[in-house]
Amino acid sequence: MKLAGLKSVENAHDESVWATAWVPATEARPALLLTGSLDETVKLWRPDELALERTNAGHFLGVVSVAAHPSGVIAASASIDSFVRVFDVDTNATIATLEAPPSEVWQMQFDPKGTTLAVAGGGSASIKLWDTATWDLIATLSVPRPEQPKPSDKGNKKFVLSVAWSPDGKRLACGSMDGTISIFDVARSKFLHHLEGHFMPVRSLVYSPVEPRLLFSASDDAHVHMYDAEGKSLVGSMSGHASWVLSVDVSPDGAAIATGSSDRTVRLWDLSTRAAVQTMSNHSDQVWGVAFRPMAGAGVRGGGRLASVSDDKSISLYDYS
Repeated sequence: MKLAGLKSVENAHDESVWATAWVPATEARPALLLTGSLDETVKLWRPDELALERTNAGHFLGVVSVAAHPSGVIAASASIDSFVRVFDVDTNATIATLEAPPSEVWQMQFDPKGTTLAVAGGGSASIKLWDTATWDLIATLSVPRPEQPKPSDKGNKKFVLSVAWSPDGKRLACGSMDGTISIFDVARSKFLHHLEGHFMPVRSLVYSPVEPRLLFSASDDAHVHMYDAEGKSLVGSMSGHASWVLSVDVSPDGAAIATGSSDRTVRLWDLSTRAAVQTMSNHSDQVWGVAFRPMAGAGVRGGGRLASVSDDKSISLYDYS
């Protein structure tokens, strides 16, 4: 497995680019790349040439997270202004505006069926679930404190940064500032257990599309962890980055993960050996987001793609094979 650099766009935004996600293809158009920046805009890019399709304004502070609905028709952006804006991908029409108290919006993700949007609730130490049919708030999942407080357990360490759905939509994982990962049973709105092992903020989480129990986490402790999220066990730990690991995503074939770090690199890891097989140094500043393009449907052209975004205002696109 390897990455090959395809294209980079310098000054893709006016400020740091903190978020990226792929919008699935529809019958009318191919997949698009979505990016969000501290310049308060969201941009949509045609993926093969990284040509700008359109720019969405509407936030009053920096955009910290973007998410695409599995249908490819709508997407959402979350900002430090404490609003989530849901919009039509092709027309940019606002579908809904979801409001949360200040600093209560961080990462977010639609569930695999597209019926629910989960939003990491920042200082509220919770995940908020929104019904995508009505845009009503349907549940608030509160993160309990671990039984054994950590030495650093001062102040609001339960700030929730990251969120991830299991492939079947039955479980929700969230990562917190203190390094704990919480697992919830969504149907019962019930906290199940914590996953231990990190001692610094967990900024990114992703489940394997192939092994639904397998959860990957990226942390400021410079480690990437692989957990059996149901068995509560740490399966493996991968190290190699020289600084914070800010983002992790798993390849559609489940064979590799990519990570972005404040050491300015993107790494590709072979999960069979749990070793980094490649380091890409396209960026000149922190890499805040990495995202694999979902598998193309039957008869749809397009190989594997990985995108990365950075504090250096650029986007890079790689071929994954």
